Amino acid sequence: MRRMLADSTFLRVYVLLALALLLTFGLALLGLAMVEQVRREHYREQLALSPMRVLTRWVESLPEVEREVWLSNHSQQLDMTLRLVPIESRSLNYFSRKRLLAGRVLVLPRGEQGWRLRRLLADQEQLLEVDVASISEQQLRGVTELVADWLVQMPASERRGQLERVTGDGIPLQLSDSPPVGLDTRRLALLAEGEVVIRLLPDRLSIALYRLLPGADSQARWLAIGPVKAFKPLPLSLQLLLLVLLLSVLAAIIYLIVRGVEARMARLELAATRIAGGRLDTRVKVESGDFLGRLGMAFNGMATQVQSLLRGQQDMIRAVSHELRTPVARIRFAVQMVEDMTDDPAIHRQLQGVDGDITELDELIDEILTYARLGSDAANGVELQTSLVDCRAMARRVIEALSQLHGDIHIELVEGPEVEVQAEPRYLQRALQNLVANACRHARSRVVIRLHGEPRLVRIDVEDDGPGIPASARTEVFKPFARLDDSRTRRSGGYGLGLSIVQKVMIWHGGSVMLDASAMLGGARFTLLLPRRIPTQA
Repeated sequence: MRRMLADSTFLRVYVLLALALLLTFGLALLGLAMVEQVRREHYREQLALSPMRVLTRWVESLPEVEREVWLSNHSQQLDMTLRLVPIESRSLNYFSRKRLLAGRVLVLPRGEQGWRLRRLLADQEQLLEVDVASISEQQLRGVTELVADWLVQMPASERRGQLERVTGDGIPLQLSDSPPVGLDTRRLALLAEGEVVIRLLPDRLSIALYRLLPGADSQARWLAIGPVKAFKPLPLSLQLLLLVLLLSVLAAIIYLIVRGVEARMARLELAATRIAGGRLDTRVKVESGDFLGRLGMAFNGMATQVQSLLRGQQDMIRAVSHELRTPVARIRFAVQMVEDMTDDPAIHRQLQGVDGDITELDELIDEILTYARLGSDAANGVELQTSLVDCRAMARRVIEALSQLHGDIHIELVEGPEVEVQAEPRYLQRALQNLVANACRHARSRVVIRLHGEPRLVRIDVEDDGPGIPASARTEVFKPFARLDDSRTRRSGGYGLGLSIVQKVMIWHGGSVMLDASAMLGGARFTLLLPRRIPTQA
């Protein structure tokens, strides 16, 4: 795993982002807990709003000398502690003061001792504080009695309007002209006697309280408080589902972002691989001015510089090779003139040796020019002008050309089906001819050519029965002017460029050349691998 993280930038970045997602998951859990706490506090505030409005309105309607006695009496009735305190005597922060001035109720937890409720009176100088230890049936009945007594003091025509002003979202307060629906005869009888009736609504997890207002007025006499709904926290399964959905969306977005960066890095890697393979015309598409864009521009600049240097080197080699042809031609002409001027056999033998050296030098110049041309075309991105090549006919032409030069070597083409490939005919034949000529120089008596037509590539094997090439030296033979220290020395001919030319031709075609031991003949086996291409349209 450590090795995978070290090798893959994408995986390493994604693991770090996954850790960040886990941290986000923890923060989201904390956020949900905070949201749940806020919902719970809001529920308590809405639950206390209506009773606190009734209490503050009633206290405000009393003379100041009667307020303390009234609060003391109703504290016992409601099983709560009621008191008035100056607002300046309480240390309130900015937000608490703002909420009180807006007419809201502050619900402060008191640990295991319940809650403390605060609401500001109209004079904005005194606070009504109510300490509630717990919610009990006595308190519910007491609040209902309190609201009923408060409504009885005012004319019947004003009751609905006053009730609407104090009603909050947590505890609805209603007056109706008819008794509540759904109560049995016994409970209706209790209502008629002035009792408070509590009704449980299991389907909605709530309760409702009813009270008949005393008095002779037959209208708006039935007081209904509720239904008071219980607090419903978000189900744990729903919370987890929301978190999973959130993290899934974040993971998908991060994956797409990182995958885009990975794709751009992969294009850089592909371009570097193509340049390493000799395609110096390769350039990276610069899509933006960010870090990867600047890296792409630097990469393109590097490739341009390398291509320019290599082009200059190839031009120099080509120019020197061309310049060498002129003195070589003059030397050959002078040798022919000397040969025509004398009949001495000794001189003729020496002149024939000189002529052989000139021929060898001329062939070396031709090899250098071919090598330089291949390197220059590959560096400049010259496209191959390919056509359909009959590999078996090409092999026969190579055998016909080399059999006359190596009469003691039997060159054999193994029979088989016709094999065709899309390639540049002249260069492909040159590569095969170089391999066969190399095999003839080192074979004892036999060279075999095999053709294989596979679905995606064409394979050409050239085997000889010579001494072979050691495994440790097989990568060196493709280097320019490389020579081995065994039987494959300069005495056997060659200039050290033939196999280099073969490798460049294969790379230019998008193929490769391989070298191993021949299982049948015991010598070396060179293999040309050419991909099957779609014919290029003009």
